[in-house]
Amino acid sequence: MYMKRTLSLIFGTIFILFSGVAFADKAEDAAAKKAVNDDCIGCHINVNPGIVKQYLNSPMANPKSKVDTVGCTDCHSDGHKTAEDYEKASMPTPETCGECHEDQVDQLREGKHNLAWVGMKSQVAWHGQPGSIVEEGYRGCSGCHKIGQKDLIVEGEGLESSLVVDENHKESAKYRYGNAQCDACHTRHSFTKAEASDPRACSNCHMGFDHPQWEMFMSSKHGIIWDIEGNKNDKGRAPTCQKCHMNEGNHTVKTSWGFLGLRVPSEHNVRALIGAAPELKEPLTKLADTLKSAGFTGNFNDVDDDPEWVLDRATILQAAGVLDANLQPTERFVEIVLLGQAARGVEEFNELRANMKEICSECHTKGFIDSHFKASDAIIKSADHEFAKAIRAVQGLYKDGFLQKPENWKYAPDLLQYYDAKSKVEQELYLIMLEYRQRTFQGAFHASNDYMHWYGWAPLKTAVNTILEESKKMREKKSSSINMKF
Repeated sequence: MYMKRTLSLIFGTIFILFSGVAFADKAEDAAAKKAVNDDCIGCHINVNPGIVKQYLNSPMANPKSKVDTVGCTDCHSDGHKTAEDYEKASMPTPETCGECHEDQVDQLREGKHNLAWVGMKSQVAWHGQPGSIVEEGYRGCSGCHKIGQKDLIVEGEGLESSLVVDENHKESAKYRYGNAQCDACHTRHSFTKAEASDPRACSNCHMGFDHPQWEMFMSSKHGIIWDIEGNKNDKGRAPTCQKCHMNEGNHTVKTSWGFLGLRVPSEHNVRALIGAAPELKEPLTKLADTLKSAGFTGNFNDVDDDPEWVLDRATILQAAGVLDANLQPTERFVEIVLLGQAARGVEEFNELRANMKEICSECHTKGFIDSHFKASDAIIKSADHEFAKAIRAVQGLYKDGFLQKPENWKYAPDLLQYYDAKSKVEQELYLIMLEYRQRTFQGAFHASNDYMHWYGWAPLKTAVNTILEESKKMREKKSSSINMKF
């Protein structure tokens, strides 16, 4: 017993001594860091005082333990010494944040926000815009899409392609700013969790023309309760954006239907369509085989397709250039669906849907949740049917020579040409895709009834009727002209 106590005292003393040395070393490092930090602050308080004040009030400068202070050089390196060599200061990236917040950065890398830059570049219309809109000006698409990771490049070919990080960082090297990503929600230099937990942090991007989720949330019962109760983000009665889409702080941020309300039809969905459209047996069989080899198999929970819906979605994907005229995957299928994850396969769709339902169950019964989801699914189905009807009318105009494919277009009609489309009917298709259909399905799931109907479904129906009527007039005009010649 005596020996055990003696050894315990000896080892305890050694541990205390080493702990004391380690703490002393850490305290000495903290003192050195503070001296450097003081130099940074002493200069920058005159150059950009607002940033200094934000930093001094942030959790970075005021951690629970003073030795854990995050100093300026932790994020910006110590290369910058004078007013003239400011470009030697490094700009932080998520990897910088990941030194302390590893789990959150790993989740970000697995999620849709990380693919925002890739998704933007996959759009044909983006490449024709001025640099101030699409590149480092960050005044248009790139202003929000910069939350996505740059330096992602394609490895492999066709359906075997994957995204990998360019270790030379050629793309991000062209951008001094806009590579941080985390600061899109945790704005610099305060970087507070409370700010990023507030729905208003999402409103800068998730608003407006094609994705007014902020407006939908604020006009739903969830948003109204949140606002009435004083904008309580953590302990309020109503869920926030973060509660539903980032539950327990998960930074992956994915939903089953995704941003565009799309799914990749499974192998069996396509094979089932053959019976309803036997004239398409050959291309559908080939598509089903391709989907099977790519792993798109199984059944979607609640919304496994009837043949009409599969065909409607295939028509929409054709108009987007994701499937070709023979219903086969194109290079856009790879860029947008596989790499950009714009549509979900069966396994991921079912998992994400189950997760969202579980969140809803904290307040709602299973029956209510199921009915809400199924009703919203039915709205997407109805919107897709109307959209496909309009697309087929425009496809017919091209097929019969009423419209001519522009020289620089690979597909026609091409929904991804957006507002650069030349004809009135194609402009209406663009509005259906990015505005009306988006508002219809997003309004349904966000329980914003007026948005779903009067900002979504109603103008969608109007646009479809306009396209059908314009198509009819074009055909009647040509027919009348032919009859006059005789």
